[in-house]
Amino acid sequence: MLPAVNISQRIYPNTNENSSDEGRKGGIPFEEWLPLTESRNGNIFTCIFHLVNAGIKTPQALTLPLAFATLGWAWGSIAFVVVFAWQLYTTWLLVQLHESPSGTRCSRYLRLTIVAFGPKLGKLLGLFPVMYLSGATCINAIILSGSIMKPLLLILCGDDHQQCNPRAVTVVEWHLVFIVAATLISCRLPNLNSVAWVSLSGAITAIVYCFFLWILPICKNRPLGLSHQPNGGFHDTTEVMSIFSALGTIAFAFRGHNLVLEIEVQKHEAFNINFRGTLPTSSKNPPRITMWRAVIVAYTLVAITLFSLGIGGFWAYGILIPRGGLLSAFTMFYRHGSYKSMLAIIYFIIIINSLCLFQIYGMVVFDNLELRFTGKKNKPCTVLNRAALRAFFGAVAFFVSVALPFLPKLAALLGGLALPLTFVYPCFMWIAIKKPGQFSPMWWLNWVVGCLGIVLSALVVTSAIYNLAKHGLDANFFHPK
Repeated sequence: MLPAVNISQRIYPNTNENSSDEGRKGGIPFEEWLPLTESRNGNIFTCIFHLVNAGIKTPQALTLPLAFATLGWAWGSIAFVVVFAWQLYTTWLLVQLHESPSGTRCSRYLRLTIVAFGPKLGKLLGLFPVMYLSGATCINAIILSGSIMKPLLLILCGDDHQQCNPRAVTVVEWHLVFIVAATLISCRLPNLNSVAWVSLSGAITAIVYCFFLWILPICKNRPLGLSHQPNGGFHDTTEVMSIFSALGTIAFAFRGHNLVLEIEVQKHEAFNINFRGTLPTSSKNPPRITMWRAVIVAYTLVAITLFSLGIGGFWAYGILIPRGGLLSAFTMFYRHGSYKSMLAIIYFIIIINSLCLFQIYGMVVFDNLELRFTGKKNKPCTVLNRAALRAFFGAVAFFVSVALPFLPKLAALLGGLALPLTFVYPCFMWIAIKKPGQFSPMWWLNWVVGCLGIVLSALVVTSAIYNLAKHGLDANFFHPK
């Protein structure tokens, strides 16, 4: 009979406790029960797969040319480089903060915020952005895939609608098809390491469709009458807000920090701490070294893909690119003739990528659900329990995607509120945990960068509220299109 223990307190402890005590005493292996820390068979390649898969998010990536249409070639490129360097620096901070001076191994982003800011403030600051970035990414994957499955079938059926009637299946039913497929796949993936090959597929498909969407228009015939004169400026409020929105679009493309620590989690043999995770380690090879090498390789691939997507998409369509981004532009200008087959291939690749993206971001939610279950039962989840929890999350995600199909239109507002997770929290967590000397270079650097992140978040949220007030919101509850 296992003793009654508050497992969630072990995973998200108070700052004056060392959650590794149980492991040192040979107690219950709580971490071995949870999907994020169940396996430590990862290596630099699996880390790269996970980081690239999580780093190229379809809705955010496809809108990058809109930012260049507002900022222009020069300022768009400068903003892209600055934001990329910014998020690379905060990722480095997270990799280093994985092992705190007190010996606590922070295997989850929320755990790190609690160690840095205390149990109450840490949960208040970290819970919403972590769960939003994970859950909303899964919901957006459902909405995007469900919306393109019907036109994909229309293309495949062609003119023969007697034996193939794509209009008989509604958008809601396509949402259901996607979530059933995603849930069935997730039930076969018990932990983060088992997602490695899925992440490899997600990384490959993301890179492929990104290059397809800007290379094909350039190689074929670009739309007539396009212009590359940026439409942003400082002449009136609308133009200023469009600049803030463009900066937010670039910033949104580099989110995913809520998965860095989860990929890096480890078993530290030098201190005999029984924390298992994706990266094995030894005293001579701490996981932060392997993780940082993986980050450099993965984020280089992500930067090349996203920068070429933004520049290439802007070159191909100029300011004619619609608000829906590159996929809407390609569908608008190249939906007829010989381009139909290529459009079908792009649709299919995006659906596969969405299934892969669902697994990596959903794993954070699955881990949290299993944490609550094991906290009540004091035993690991069985295969049936795990399948039931994932089916429950799938049902909730499906319901939200159908009930709130306009959720992507609120992405700028909600995403702006979650931006501090990437651009602010790592800086202040470094100051709180590492305690650099007051007025030292690292102290000044993190204070300045953290405060700039707060300003960026406020500007993005302000522009989102302005755009909603100006253009309105088509709140089509329970009517996905």
